Amino acid sequence: MEVSPLEPPAGFVERAAALGVAFEAGELERLGAFLAMMLETNKTHNLTAITDPTEAWTRHILDALTLLAVLSTLEDGSRVADIGSGGGVPGVPLAIVLPGLNFTLVDATGKKATFLRDAVSALGLTNVTVLQDRAERMGQDLAHREQYDAVVARAVGPMPMLIELLAPLAKVGGAVLAIKGAKAAEELASAKDAIRAVGATYERTLETPTGKVLAFLKARKTALAYPRSGGLPKTKPLGSERKK
Repeated sequence: MEVSPLEPPAGFVERAAALGVAFEAGELERLGAFLAMMLETNKTHNLTAITDPTEAWTRHILDALTLLAVLSTLEDGSRVADIGSGGGVPGVPLAIVLPGLNFTLVDATGKKATFLRDAVSALGLTNVTVLQDRAERMGQDLAHREQYDAVVARAVGPMPMLIELLAPLAKVGGAVLAIKGAKAAEELASAKDAIRAVGATYERTLETPTGKVLAFLKARKTALAYPRSGGLPKTKPLGSERKK
C-alpha cells in the first residue's frame, strides 16, 4: 500500500503539545502515512465518514492522542486492547507514539481487519497484533480475559453495552477508557448498573479538545457470566430490565 504521507495542518503540532505530546523523529511522517492509507482505502471500503485530510488529523490523530494522559503512565511491555478498532483509531496512532507498549487491535469485520494488517505491515509496527474477533468471545477466552493493562474503544456503542464488552478484558487494577462525545455524562449515568456488574468503577472524565474520555478502573474480577453472548450486551444492556 504505497501512498504519500499527509502533512499535518498548521497548528497541529502545537495542539498536540498542549496535550503533552512531543513527537519523536519520524512519528509525524508515520501518522501522516497512516492517514493517507486510511483515506485511500476508504474510497473502496467504509472505514470513516471523514474524508477531509485536515479534519482527519484532528478527528482521528488528535482524538487518539487524548488517551496518552492515561496510557503514557503504563510500564513498557504493558498490553493494550483496542476493541472495534475499525479503521485503526485510536490503536494505530497510539502504537506509533508509544512503541514500548503492545497493542492488540480487534475488529469483527474481515475487510477492516485486513486493512489493519496491511497498514501495520506497511508502517513497520512491530508492537501491534491484529485480530478479527468479537469482544464477546474474547472476554470468555482465557487467552484474553483479564489479560490487558488497558482496554480502549471509540465509536463502538453506548456505554451500558460497551463496559460489558471492555471490562472483562482488563486486568484487575487495569484501565478501561472510552472516547465519547457531548453525551458522555448521560451515557455514564445510564451505565451505572452495568459498571458495577462487571467489576469496574468510574474514575473520572477527561475533557479533551475533541470530546471526552470516560476513564474506569477494573476494581475486581468480572463475574464469569459476563460478557454475555448472542448480542445480549447490545439488545438487553445490563440494568435495562430494572428501568422498565
